[in-house]
Parts: sequence; structure tokens; C-alpha cells
Amino acid sequence: MNMAAAPLVAEGAAFDPLAHAPAAVAAVDAALAQAKAALKRRVSADAKISNGALEAEQYAAHTLAWAATYAESLREMAAWAERLKAEGKFGEMERLILRIALGEYLAQLRGGIPMSQGEMARLSDLGVTIGGDAVEALIAQGNTDAARARLVALMVERGGAATYGDCGLEEEFEMIREQFRRFADDKVVPHAHEWHLKDDLVPIEIIDEMASLGVFGLTIPEEFGGFGMGKTAMCVVSEELSRGYIGVGSLGTRSEIAAELILCGGTQAQKEHWLPKIASGETLPTAVFTEPNTGSDLGALRTRGRRDGDEWVLTGAKT
Repeated sequence: MNMAAAPLVAEGAAFDPLAHAPAAVAAVDAALAQAKAALKRRVSADAKISNGALEAEQYAAHTLAWAATYAESLREMAAWAERLKAEGKFGEMERLILRIALGEYLAQLRGGIPMSQGEMARLSDLGVTIGGDAVEALIAQGNTDAARARLVALMVERGGAATYGDCGLEEEFEMIREQFRRFADDKVVPHAHEWHLKDDLVPIEIIDEMASLGVFGLTIPEEFGGFGMGKTAMCVVSEELSRGYIGVGSLGTRSEIAAELILCGGTQAQKEHWLPKIASGETLPTAVFTEPNTGSDLGALRTRGRRDGDEWVLTGAKT
């Protein structure tokens, strides 16, 4: 198959998604405000949120949550494109990514968001519709066959790139991405499939190298042995490690979750004891968020920890 980057069909070639983005985002924000008001009316009693009513309307609440997530995604996509345009970096690939994303998300907001195999989020169930010329144009000309084919062709031309399209990140983050891309390519990718087939644990040597690179202390404050960086750095590192092997990429996120919980809710003594250990990789946290027959209802978890001298004995379905 010839995957040379062919030009878009004439009717889509001149389409500028960024010109329609502000009005489309405004239309979505207006619809979201209407949806919030509609749900509030359904779940309120005596000017307060009723737990019973919210339980009865959980499907509608779930719909609102998904719609709000999509709305935020659209806002961020538009802002990303505006920043790149101002910097002279908004090229053909970035334009295609924007038009496909806006077109698809608007179409789903209009027709239904697939929350699961058997659950669709429809704003129309809350009596809300999304319209306007910008929305119509992006749905009609955004995520088209021609746009997707052109994007794939450009991706094939740029095979081996760390990312497709300019992420708009600062140079520091791009340097971090390149460092962990090399690590994943050299130390993870050659062995990942074998680890998977054998159901092996990630070798401790790999974990030690990750610790030396600072993976486990990216966002932990410097006073506790971390680097004090933001979530963006954590996302960049997790993306590159996960590209090599998802089992490696998830190791860092567990430390991030544990560290943030301790930072937000722990005592000073707990912070001073645990955060340096997590940052150095000496302690590797785990996470228990689900169980068979329980799902993600943390209050219903049956796994328990019992202290036995200097150790803890865990019992339950997660052991």
C-alpha cells in the first residue's frame, strides 16, 4: 500500500478549525451550564442536594461528569492551538489533530458519549442541545475520512517520532521526554515482551535505574528528597515509560498517588518518614482501589490489614 502523504480533498483543504473553535467552545460551555442547572433541579430538595435524589439520578450525574470532561478537553485543545499559532508552530499536522478532535468530541456531545458498552451519555436526556454554525461546521468537516487519512499519512512519514504534532511544552519538558524515551528504548523495549509472556515482575535493576533518574520523586517537594516538579513532568515521564511497557510506566504513578495522599492528609511525622523513602525508590507503594464484586467502591472493600509485630498481614481478594 502506498502511504505517501496525499493532499486532502478540495472541500476540506481550506477548512480552518481554529476559526470555529472559540464559538464552538462557547456553545458547549452554555450547554454545560444548562445541563448543570437541569441536574440541580432534579437532585435538590429544600435548596440542598439530596443524597437520595442524587442516587436516583446517578445516570444523569454521570452524563454531566462526562460532558464536563469533554468541555474541558475542547477548551484545552483550542487553547493549545492558539498558543502554537502565536508561536508560529501551528502546522498541518497540528491543524489536523485539532479538527479531528473538535469534530469528534462535538459529534459525541451532540449524539451521545459512549461511557461504557451499555451506557451512553446524552445531554438531550437533560433537555439540552448543542447548536450553532461553528458546531455544525466542525461536526460536518472536522473528523472526516480525508482528514484522518491525511493525518495517518503524515504520521507514517514521521515514523519514530516521540510524539506527533507539537505538544506546546516548554523546552525543559521536551528534554525530559527525550531522556526517558532513550531509557525506554534501551532498557525496557528489548525485554518488555518477554516479561509479559513470562508474567515476570519488572526487574529490580530497572527499578533501581528508574530511582536514580528520579522517577519516584518527580513531584515530591525538594525538602523531602524529591524534585518538586509539577504534574506535567510526571505525565511526560509516565507517557514515555508506558510507551516502552505499561508495567514500567505505572510504577511511577503509584508513587505519585501515595505521595500526594501523604502530602495532603498526612502528619508532619508521616511526611518526614515516608516521602524521602518514596522519592528515593526505597519504598514502592501499591494501590488498592477495586475488588472482585465490589468495583471501585472503596467503602465496600473487604481487604484488611492486621499488624503482626513489625509487619502487616493483608487478607482479602486483592492479596
